Amino acid sequence: MAKNYHVDGNKEMIAFGAMNMAGSCTSCYLTASPFSRSAVNRDAGCRTAASNAVMALAVAATLLFLTPLFRYTPQAALSTIITSAMLGVIDVGAAARLARVDRVDFCVCVATFLGVVFRSIDVGLVVAVAVLVLRVLLSVARPRTTALGKVPGSTAYRRMDQYATAQTTPGVLVLRVDAPFCFANASYLWERVSRWIDDHEDHIRACGGESLRCIVLDMGAVRSIDSSGTGMLEDLKRSLDKRCLQMALANPGSEIMRKLDKSKVLQIIGDEWIFLTVADASDYAHTNCKIATTLQTVQSPDEMV
Repeated sequence: MAKNYHVDGNKEMIAFGAMNMAGSCTSCYLTASPFSRSAVNRDAGCRTAASNAVMALAVAATLLFLTPLFRYTPQAALSTIITSAMLGVIDVGAAARLARVDRVDFCVCVATFLGVVFRSIDVGLVVAVAVLVLRVLLSVARPRTTALGKVPGSTAYRRMDQYATAQTTPGVLVLRVDAPFCFANASYLWERVSRWIDDHEDHIRACGGESLRCIVLDMGAVRSIDSSGTGMLEDLKRSLDKRCLQMALANPGSEIMRKLDKSKVLQIIGDEWIFLTVADASDYAHTNCKIATTLQTVQSPDEMV
C-alpha cells in the first residue's frame, strides 16, 4: 500500500508453500512474511526484492561471525526497533474514515488490531474473518426489500425511500429484493413480501384508493436461486391466488429462468407474467388487471403503524 504495489495473494501463498517445502528438505525454519520485516525494509529505504537477498546474507554473516557481539543486547532494545518500525504501519486516519463510512468495518479493524496485539496474528485474522462471514450471512438471511415507484416523465422505476418524486400506479405494488433466493432467507422473504402487501392494503383502505391487484417482483438483483427459493415463489404464488392477487416477475436472469422452468414454477406463474423490465410488467398489469389510472404514493412498512 505504501508503494501502490499490486500483490497477488495466490502467488504469495504459492511462493510461501514452495519455499517451506524446499526448506523442509534442509531443516530450515518455516518461511513467512511478517509485517515488521516489511516495515523495517521500507523505513530503511529498500526499493526492490533484492533487499531480501542482501538481508539474508547479512543475517547469515551475523549468525556465523557476529553472534558474540550481540549476545548481551537486551531484548527490550530489539523489541523497540520492531515497535518503532510498526508504528509507521498504523494508519489512524484510515481507521477514522472506516468509523465514518462503515461501523462494521471499523469494528473488524479494531478487533483484528486487538487480537494481533494481545494474542497473535492468527487470532486477529480469525476474528476478522469470523466477523466478516457473520456479516455476509446476515445480509443473505435478512435481505433488503424495497418498494419501487415510477419516476415521472420516464419509464425508470426507483426506490421510493430514495426518490421522493417516484410514484406507483394504483393497484400495482413493485418490490425489489437485493439478494439471492436461497434456503437461508426463503421464509424471511415470504413473510416480508406478505407484510408489504398487508401494510399496503391497510394504507389503501385508510386512504380510500384503488384496491391492490398485482405484485411485481423486480428480480434484477437476484443472481441465483435454489430449490428453497423456487419453493418460496410457488408458495407465494398460491398465497396470492387465494387473495385474488396476480404475481409478475420482472428482469429475471437466465439462471433464474432455467431453474424456474425445471421446477415447473414458471408454468404456475405463467409465461405471460414474465417481463424484461418493471415498466413492462406494470403497464401489462395496468391493462389486464383493469386498474385505475390515478397515481398514489407508497409508504414503507417500517413507516406504517
